[in-house]
Amino acid sequence: MKKNSLPLPFKLLLGIIVGGAIGLFCRANVQSTAGLMQVLVCLHRLMGQFIMFCVPLIILGFIMPSITTLGDNAGKFLGIALLLAYLSSVLAATLSAVVGYLVVPMLHIARPENATALPDAIFKLDIPQIMPVITALFLSITVGLAVVWNRAQTWKSLLAEFQVMVLSIVEKCVIPILPFYIGTTFVTLGFEGTLSQFPVFLIAILIVIVGHFIWMTVLYGLAGAYSGKSPVEVFKYYGPAYITAVGTMSSAATLSVALECARKSKVLRQDLVSFGIPLFANIHLCGSVLTETFFVMIISQILYGKLPTPGTMVLFIVLLGIFAVGAPGVPGGTVVASLGLVTGVLGFDETGAALVLAIFALQDSFGTACNVTSDGALTLFLTGYAERHNLVEEGQKKVNLVAAKAGAVAVRATKKVAGAVKRAVKNRKK
Repeated sequence: MKKNSLPLPFKLLLGIIVGGAIGLFCRANVQSTAGLMQVLVCLHRLMGQFIMFCVPLIILGFIMPSITTLGDNAGKFLGIALLLAYLSSVLAATLSAVVGYLVVPMLHIARPENATALPDAIFKLDIPQIMPVITALFLSITVGLAVVWNRAQTWKSLLAEFQVMVLSIVEKCVIPILPFYIGTTFVTLGFEGTLSQFPVFLIAILIVIVGHFIWMTVLYGLAGAYSGKSPVEVFKYYGPAYITAVGTMSSAATLSVALECARKSKVLRQDLVSFGIPLFANIHLCGSVLTETFFVMIISQILYGKLPTPGTMVLFIVLLGIFAVGAPGVPGGTVVASLGLVTGVLGFDETGAALVLAIFALQDSFGTACNVTSDGALTLFLTGYAERHNLVEEGQKKVNLVAAKAGAVAVRATKKVAGAVKRAVKNRKK
């Protein structure tokens, strides 16, 4: 990354402003800007086709290698850590969906009555996906598990290399064109007249930030109740990690700071800090999942005039928790990895998917900060689990083993001395 390159949120915000301005101008001058709009609609469609083409590749490239990597770390705490991360994401998304069903209808969102139809593109180029999204998801899960079960090292290496290749596509192609794609998206929204609903997105961002703090409070409260330790003794050290996450928008980039914060806590077991914090940084994305769930409901109401059905949202949430495990460690990674669910399960078109990307990116800093800060609560859960099941720290095991051996030697020496004393007493009596 170049030192002078602008941050991605700034680029996206610039794309939104410029695109919206162009769209409104073209809407006010429909006749004279017809040719320009045809070109912009064409570019928008081409970029959308490319991004949608990459979705199955992203799923295959991140879910399969993530499963094989987790398999190598199999241990007593891995299963419970995965369960905690998945449940946290799913329950956070469920809370977000419930709030969405209660709040979104109160916002009185409706499509503008005088919407202007978009002109046809100059030409259309269809780029079919290599496979359906759901097929890619289940292929990733089954192949990943098969690699773990059979200890297929060759396949593991191939998948790891494939992940690097896909990540390079995301970083060098998908991410760089996002500002332009989102800019043309707002051109179309401005031209159609949908931008009148933009203040709703600002309200949505404020709601999800409040939701982040509510969910962190719930997690730390539950962790404290389960472990019997004060969650304040963990949470109070996480200020630097939260601020760093807001600035970097990356759990991976914040990892060193998060580890330092967690190690300051006297109630967390240090071996579980070293195990849990790096693991949760990659698989625990409750803040991002909560955000995306609420945003797709808002966007569904704005673009399609209705909320997704509860059954559809349940399926979306259950699968979104799985996708979060394999999300790439780049800004906006969660929503990029789950674009297939947005289009395949919720039925969003390219405009809807682009709008999810744009609004999600504007608050990505706060979602990441929620993810990172919540990892301390899950590590407190692990500490409580270890104490409840008498799982002794490895270093302590060695100390106990040495003490046991020393005790056994002392007992044998004592018995020898006692035997010698008895024999000496008997000899004196004789």
